[in-house]
Amino acid sequence: MIQHFVDWFAFLQGWLFESVVEPLLFYTGFGEYAEDAFEGVEWFLAGACEVAALFLVLRPLESLIPAQKMSDRHARWNDFVYTLIHRLGFFTMAVFFTLDPIMDHVAGALRMEGVHPFNLESLVTGMSPLASFLVYLVVLDFFDYWFHRGQHKFRWWWALHSLHHSQQNMNLWSDDRNHLLDDLLRDVYLAFIALAIGVAPSQYVLLVSVSRALQSLQHANVRLHFGWLGERLLVSPRFHRTHHAVGIGHESKGRELGGCNFGVLLPVWDLLFRTANFATGFRGTGVRDQFERVDADGSLKPARDYGRGFWRQQWLGIVRLAESISRRPRGTA
Repeated sequence: MIQHFVDWFAFLQGWLFESVVEPLLFYTGFGEYAEDAFEGVEWFLAGACEVAALFLVLRPLESLIPAQKMSDRHARWNDFVYTLIHRLGFFTMAVFFTLDPIMDHVAGALRMEGVHPFNLESLVTGMSPLASFLVYLVVLDFFDYWFHRGQHKFRWWWALHSLHHSQQNMNLWSDDRNHLLDDLLRDVYLAFIALAIGVAPSQYVLLVSVSRALQSLQHANVRLHFGWLGERLLVSPRFHRTHHAVGIGHESKGRELGGCNFGVLLPVWDLLFRTANFATGFRGTGVRDQFERVDADGSLKPARDYGRGFWRQQWLGIVRLAESISRRPRGTA
């Protein structure tokens, strides 16, 4: 069955490229990018399959075992817009294929100096494709953990990332609810790491797809956990919901930036670096300043508006970023 799906996918990729993409490239004078465009079609189809599979699997679960009652159905549709932008591959693909020739140029220059590029698979001879895939997945997840911690540590970065946390009605599409600048930083960072350790473009597609599918499960509105052991092996909806809990997942003591459960796929990093919180409840989600805001002088201010529509949310993220930079004391993050 898997082989039939692979054959069908390859046929559809070839047909879509030859019938639509390739003629369009030559018509517009971009025929030199045909090879990259062929791989781009793979990203697009992988994303389309992801979206369909997530809807068929997770949407019924959200109806059967919801973690909370949806109070704003518009919020789910708005998150779906983000999902279409990111899961159909345009954003991540553009970053990866922009960095790819740059990395090739750097690798070529290093070879001229007698320095050979690093390849993680070469460390162990005879490594199977599945083993190398899992190794790459773990390594990228380790770097993703520290990226995520950075989003919660620096005020300018949190000004962007807080959009992701502002969803009070978490759902299967909420993983993609991010500011575009925040996503650009993450995609450049992960693509650079992937290229630096020798991940091939076709393998990167699968790595990203698997990671995104698991993150969609984590954000889904489902009352689900994996038991004592499972919670420590793979990030569950309950574990990640604690990360999104108001005043818990994005704050440390004294309402300072911090939080818990930063692991993207594997809780092992939270266990190793003491940021794990295996709370058993399913708490409400959002950012504290959506409900109350305390000024520097201790006075209460109106709750912060994070916006409802895509463009409004993007604009308000820029506003928060500008505020965080203008108000930052000299010499602090």
